[in-house]
Amino acid sequence: MFKLNLKIALRNLWRNKTSSVINIIGLAIGLASCLLLLLYVNYEWNFDRGFKGADKVYQVMINFQDASGKITSTYGAPGNGVDGAIRKRIPEIDAVARIAGGGNTLIANGRTSFKKVGVFADPELLKIFNYEFIAGNPATALDVPNSIVITEQTAKLLFGGVNVLNKSIKYKNERDLTITGVIKDFPGNTSIKFDYILPWSFHEQVNENARIWSWASFSWLVMVKVNDPSKVDLINSKIKGIFNERTPDTKGENFLFPFAKTHLYSKFVNGKSVGGDIERIYLFIGLAFGILLIACINFMNMATAKSERRAKEVGIKKTIGATRASLIMQFLTEAMVLTIGSVLLAITVVELTLPIFNNLLGTEISIDYGNIWYWLVIFGVVLVTGLLSGLYPALFLSAFNPIQTLKRKAARAKSIPVNLRQVLVVGQFCFAIMLIIATLVIYKQISFIKNRPIGYQANLLAEMPQEGELARKFEVFKSEVLKTGAVTAVNQASGSFSSVSNWFLGFEWPNQAPGGREIVFNRLETTYDFVKTSGVELVAGRDFSKDFASDTAGVLLSSSAVKVMNLQSPLGTMVKLHGNELKVIGVFKEFIWDSPYQSGRPMIINFNRDAGFNINMRLNPSNSLSRNVELISAVAKRLNPGYPVDVKFVDNLFAQKLQSEKTLGILANLFGSIAIFISCMGLYGLVTYSAEQRTKEFGVRRVLGASVSNIMKLLSVSFLKMVFVAACVGAPLAYYLMSKWLTNFEFRTTISLSIVLISIIGTAVIAFLTVGFQAYKAAKANPVEALKYE
Repeated sequence: MFKLNLKIALRNLWRNKTSSVINIIGLAIGLASCLLLLLYVNYEWNFDRGFKGADKVYQVMINFQDASGKITSTYGAPGNGVDGAIRKRIPEIDAVARIAGGGNTLIANGRTSFKKVGVFADPELLKIFNYEFIAGNPATALDVPNSIVITEQTAKLLFGGVNVLNKSIKYKNERDLTITGVIKDFPGNTSIKFDYILPWSFHEQVNENARIWSWASFSWLVMVKVNDPSKVDLINSKIKGIFNERTPDTKGENFLFPFAKTHLYSKFVNGKSVGGDIERIYLFIGLAFGILLIACINFMNMATAKSERRAKEVGIKKTIGATRASLIMQFLTEAMVLTIGSVLLAITVVELTLPIFNNLLGTEISIDYGNIWYWLVIFGVVLVTGLLSGLYPALFLSAFNPIQTLKRKAARAKSIPVNLRQVLVVGQFCFAIMLIIATLVIYKQISFIKNRPIGYQANLLAEMPQEGELARKFEVFKSEVLKTGAVTAVNQASGSFSSVSNWFLGFEWPNQAPGGREIVFNRLETTYDFVKTSGVELVAGRDFSKDFASDTAGVLLSSSAVKVMNLQSPLGTMVKLHGNELKVIGVFKEFIWDSPYQSGRPMIINFNRDAGFNINMRLNPSNSLSRNVELISAVAKRLNPGYPVDVKFVDNLFAQKLQSEKTLGILANLFGSIAIFISCMGLYGLVTYSAEQRTKEFGVRRVLGASVSNIMKLLSVSFLKMVFVAACVGAPLAYYLMSKWLTNFEFRTTISLSIVLISIIGTAVIAFLTVGFQAYKAAKANPVEALKYE
């Protein structure tokens, strides 16, 4: 029986080539879109889960509290002394490790050198994350200070292979390190990625802040591995008071948070995780299945649109004894054959577009054909899609009365109402309108943030790391690079303008209110000409200047810092930073140092002659960018020949802060267009169905004198009404959902009426063009052909 149904299905599909191709292409596009989105969802969902024992790894975090005990903020760095206390007190924790960024640092094998990203970590980190070692012993790899563990890719880059144990690497052209391990490269969906690990003991040798630290500083992350995840609540009860024991002037409670959740659940309110990027994942899941549902609806409409041609076949088969069940099986077989063809085409489309998709989103998504779960999902998609898309047409066609169908009255079959198809098309366009509105809102939000005042002149501002000889020869570099005319101002800073590099508690000032020491301040250290170089706007006072010897103990405050400190006349005020007295010499307007979507913390900028992490440069607008970089590079190479020149433009670094929302916009735009395209195919199917059912009516009207435009209007108006109904449902729903999405941002745009109108009008125009084509075709048909057999 199955073999017979299969033959009949293939014969019918071949006989109706056009509708079969449309069905296969529509389903294939929907399935390919669904698979791509689900692959992306799976990639994001499995962030930091790709190693053994991921469910036992936690990050130690801290909730800061005000004087009344109310939680004010949550941070990922728990306090610099917390790890030691946990080691001593908490037997439920198997391993504890500090991890600190080592920056993009020069490493060399004697002949070639590269700048690679490194981290400093305790040896227990290797136990916590269970890195897969290609060579070396994870139990001892980080025991010796001058040891280094590198990734497979780094080994191949430096030595051409992974057989590199006990070979030497020079760190920053200064220290010789011995390779004690090689680990496999990380998957793309890993939060803590690096090219090499250095022991914490080495960190203490080369960085003073790793040796001399305070509990009120937050310079590194702390990761732990618990022996039993069910005991996390018990552990939290034991560690929550550790920080307060050592910092009585600052209130904070430590707690454990699952490391695998930090990527998607990073938004905290009142000390509790309330979401984050997981909301994007839910959006993409809805988008994936929404597009698939639209494709299935499209299939149903196309199938029922051809019902007139299949009616006589059903009538004859019922007359000679075919049961409804056998007819349902036949039509479901056709649906399954179409679905399998669509899935094969969809997989091909996914394979061809995946590299483009990865490049667009900066991901490393791939299809694991050896994973049984992948094939189970594919099988499930085939089964569900085949049933969804085939069951309705099968029930509809098999319900025809044989006498009526043989009298050409199939269109009057009463088993399932025609209105259901109209409801499905309304649902399609409702979804399409929602996607258009969502896309426009996302792009408007990105544009709004782009146009938000940054607070400094990012254009023509460049930075480069102060490495090697540049730290010792900075004044020479500054003098020579100014002489070239490539820059108009140069200064040093302890961090980049692209990200927060330092924050602290315990700041002191006159008449400080209770709880003042618990306020978190951002901190940047710098040298002379900071304002001139950066373009930060001063609202009072002046920049650091060599003309004032006391400026080495000076400090600049942000406007928000002056406000929270309640300083009426801030200039000349003496404040204390870690016990050192500083004099306020200026007040600057806020600038964006952290997330562009939120208000920044109050900020101080203090003078430090040794603040040599970055060199900031104001480029000469009279030269081209390439010429400026060429002149800077020439000076840097001459003074610091052992290091490559790495000049970055601050406006590009700022643009990277918007990448997450840009990704959301790209996906919404891309798959929204696909949803609209498939919806139009579904609308085309319903128009075709309606035209077939009313062929004789149109013939009579034409004979009686109706014009082509009259017929087109008659056929088009009812379908445009569906779009209007879809707009009435979809627009308010999209407005509600996108308004809720915008609440994630402190600085946000508004959803204007123009966005809603553009979405509705755009959808109506697309629908009219789709309907108009088929309506014109039906109206131009020869009425004689429709009536000659009557």
